[in-house]
Amino acid sequence: MAKILILLSNHATLGDTGEANGTYAPELTHTVHEFDAAGVAYDLVSIEGGAAPIYGAEVEDGINDVILANAEFQQQVQNTIAFEDIDAADYSGVFYPGGYGVLYDLAFNETVGSAVAGLYEAGAPVGAVCHGPAGLLPIKLSSGNSILSGKSVTGFTREEEIDFNTIEHIPYLLEEKLARAAGKYSKVGPWGEHVISDERIITGQNPASAAGVGRAIIQQIQSA
Repeated sequence: MAKILILLSNHATLGDTGEANGTYAPELTHTVHEFDAAGVAYDLVSIEGGAAPIYGAEVEDGINDVILANAEFQQQVQNTIAFEDIDAADYSGVFYPGGYGVLYDLAFNETVGSAVAGLYEAGAPVGAVCHGPAGLLPIKLSSGNSILSGKSVTGFTREEEIDFNTIEHIPYLLEEKLARAAGKYSKVGPWGEHVISDERIITGQNPASAAGVGRAIIQQIQSA
């Protein structure tokens, strides 16, 4: 049975502002909704395990409300599996939701990156949305190349950081990091849905792209 590894951040604040942060709820819930609808299982995993910081619960869009109100889902969020306790071979795909937390931990974790590289090279799709593609930065393939090398990708843009009033607080601009690492970085106007699938690397620009990334991951798993 297919199961997706969802990697959540343990970082709970936006830079040094003290503002609550972590994983942005709608980017997680909208993708989980797609996995649930397709009957695809998933685990919520973080580097340290335990409660994963989530923000954006106040966004009322139907799907976010329903998923966050689910007791089983909340149990998983409050008790994420520590990465060291999983067997990566159990998973058929990988998903990194966004939120600023990923910029501080998963974006630099080579242990997680190595395991995801192994899954990718074994045929698993790897998806990420918004700031989630920062989690792809430390992934090096057996060739020594970045998983992003030669690939077309997208992610949260400079314009969206400005609109969101966060550009002064982030440790680096994700758009610039992705543009340097990937073969091609592309974007659409702020807040428009934009999903790119390049072989088995699937990236979405912003929250509006989360469901599309989820559907693309499922399609790749089902067609494998």
